Amino acid sequence: MPSLEKLIREKKAKVCVVGLGYVGLPLSVEFAKKGFKVTGLDRYKEKVDSVNKGKSYILDVSDEKLRKVVKKGNLKAQVSFSAVEDSDIIFLCVPTPIDEYKVPNLQYVESVSKDVSPFIKKDCEKLIILESTTYPGTTEEVILPILEGCTISPQEKFRAGKDFYLAYSAERVDPGNKIYHTGNVPKVVGGVTKRCTKLAALIYSFIISKVVPVSSCRVAEMTKLLENIFRIVNISMINELAVLCKKMDIDIWEVIKAAETKPYGFMPFYPGPGIGGHCIPVDPFYLSWKAKEFDFTPRFIELAGEINDSMPYYIVKLVDDALNSKRASLKASKILVIGVTYKKDVMDIRESPVLKIMKILLKEEDIRLSYHDPFISELTVEEKIFRSSSLTKNSIKKADCVLIATDHSNVDYNLIKKNAKLIVDTRNVIKDRNIKNVFRL
Repeated sequence: MPSLEKLIREKKAKVCVVGLGYVGLPLSVEFAKKGFKVTGLDRYKEKVDSVNKGKSYILDVSDEKLRKVVKKGNLKAQVSFSAVEDSDIIFLCVPTPIDEYKVPNLQYVESVSKDVSPFIKKDCEKLIILESTTYPGTTEEVILPILEGCTISPQEKFRAGKDFYLAYSAERVDPGNKIYHTGNVPKVVGGVTKRCTKLAALIYSFIISKVVPVSSCRVAEMTKLLENIFRIVNISMINELAVLCKKMDIDIWEVIKAAETKPYGFMPFYPGPGIGGHCIPVDPFYLSWKAKEFDFTPRFIELAGEINDSMPYYIVKLVDDALNSKRASLKASKILVIGVTYKKDVMDIRESPVLKIMKILLKEEDIRLSYHDPFISELTVEEKIFRSSSLTKNSIKKADCVLIATDHSNVDYNLIKKNAKLIVDTRNVIKDRNIKNVFRL
C-alpha cells in the first residue's frame, strides 16, 4: 500500500473537509481545483445541497468556481461522516465560539474529534488537521487524547506520528478581501511530531504559495492568536483615542492621516463603532481564558475587550448628542442605520457591533428604527424583524438622524449628504468638513 506521503505527492490522497463555512468551502474548492478528490461534510443539509448544485453561499467562492469543480467530480458534499473512513486527510473547520462570559466553547471541536476517532485504525496513516482558531494546547490536550483513546489492545493504544498524524494550521481568511485569499496567504503549520508537520506542510504546498512550518502545534495556535490580539488591542486603542479627541475637539481622522506620513514605525488603525466578525472579538479571549491556568492576567486583552464592548454605547451617545444639538432627543426619533454587517462589502453580521447599537436604541421610548444594507435583506433584533429599506431621497429626509455604521462601497453617500437632516458618521465616509450637520466619531 502506498505511503501517505506518496499519495499526497501524486495527488491521489483523498481529502475530507469537515465544516463547509467561510473556511471549509474555500479550502475544499482550492484542493479540488488542484485535482484532489474532495468530500465536504456539513451537518446542515441546505449547505450540502447547495454545494452539490454548484451554488455558493460564501462571498469569496463564486458559483462558477464551485460549479466547475463539482461538475468535474472533484468535489462533493454530504452530511454523513462515512466519507472519513475512505479519506486520507481530514481538515477540521468547525466553529470555536465563546459564551457571554467570554469562556471558550470547544463542543464542536470535541464532537467532531469523537466523530473522526472510530475511523482511526492501526497504521492507517490518516492526517488530521485542525484549522479552527483556539487556545495553545487544544490540539494536544483536547483532540489528541480523543484520537489516541481508541484502544488497540489492553497493552497498546494508537499513537500520533505512528498510527495517524495530527497537526494544526489556523485559517487566515479575510472575507471580501480582493487581494489576499486562500492561495496567496502564507500558512503556518505545526504538528504533534516532526513527521506530522512535514506531511501537513506538504499537503498545503499544493494550494498555498508559501508554507511556514513551526516547531509545535502550540506555536501555530499562538501565532493565530497573536495576529488577532495585535488587531483588537490597536483598534481598541484608536477607538479610545477617538473618544478623547472628540472631547478635545480634535479630528482623529486628520490625526491618523498626518501620522501615516511617517515612513517607519507607524501602522494606521481606524476607529469605528466596535469590532465584529468571528475572529477579532472572539479569539483573543481564548488566550485570556487559558492564561488563568498559569495564574496570569493578560491586561491588554481584557482592557481592549472593555473598550470594544463600550463603543456601541458611545455611538448611541453620539447620536443622542447630535439630536440634542437640534433640540431633539432619541425618544420618538426616526433613526436610519446605514450598514449592519461587521465590515464593509460582506454578507456577515456575526458579532456585528451595529446589532448591539440597534439593541440599545430600541430601549428608547417610541423610537422608530430602520436600516439599509445592500447585503442583508432581513434581520432580527430583540425579537423584532427588520427588513432593509430602500435608500431614497424621501426615506433619508424622513429620518431625524442617519447613522453611517458600516461603509459599504455600493451605497450612495452623496444622496445621504444632500438630503439628511443629521448624519452621524462612524467611518469617515463624508469627507467634506464644511457640512455642519455631520457628527463624526
